[in-house]
Amino acid sequence: MARKEAINLPEVNFSEEGPVRHLHLGSEWIQGSMLLDAPTVLVHEYIQRMMAWLLFIDPTTVGQRQAVQLGLGAGSLTKFCHKVLRMKKTTAIELNPQVLHACRGWFNLPTDNTRMQVLLADASQEIKQPQWQGSVDALQVDLYDEEAAAPVLDSPDFYADCRAMLTDEGCMTVNLFGRTSSFQGSVDRIAEAFGLDAVWAFKATREGNTVVMAQRTASRPKRNLLNERADFIVREWGLPADKWVRVFKPVQA
Repeated sequence: MARKEAINLPEVNFSEEGPVRHLHLGSEWIQGSMLLDAPTVLVHEYIQRMMAWLLFIDPTTVGQRQAVQLGLGAGSLTKFCHKVLRMKKTTAIELNPQVLHACRGWFNLPTDNTRMQVLLADASQEIKQPQWQGSVDALQVDLYDEEAAAPVLDSPDFYADCRAMLTDEGCMTVNLFGRTSSFQGSVDRIAEAFGLDAVWAFKATREGNTVVMAQRTASRPKRNLLNERADFIVREWGLPADKWVRVFKPVQA
């Protein structure tokens, strides 16, 4: 959630489908999910792919790094970065206080502590603050309203602000989905801010989500290095990174 007047924020609720609990923002669209008997597992394929930045750093340094999520959703990425990756600092920026209350009450999100916090703020404004500049290693952007029609923030200026948050090795991953969104238009706007040679993309999932990654500093890691890191990610954290390297390509090869 981002950039709506408080009076217009949608009602937050949840539904259950067998072993999975889903978060909704006043509509049938799923904004996030949790496996009831394994709350830190990343349920959806696109959410797993939001972790693709792990391929572009030394994975043994993850515990020394900082992650930021724009849009809390069901708290999946925030929980995973905090509790599974055990990153030095994890921060989620969320506009709707009901989403935070839902995550704490229904989706096993821990309370704020020295390594994890949730800021109730407008992401478009918060990311301009000086403390974020050049400090974030993994920026994960998943900003949708109750209609899930297109990303709420999707301008070149927004992506330029995102780039300014990143460390030299930092990466931004973005979930692109929606009935009125344009994948190519979004990629063009990301490329305007990051440079086309810094942009990578997955093939779309069956549900239609496409995860795009942009690097602060463009690189082309050798395939054997990506495979080595993928093996580590599979072994240490159970993410299907071995499959990522087969369907994750630079948009400009």
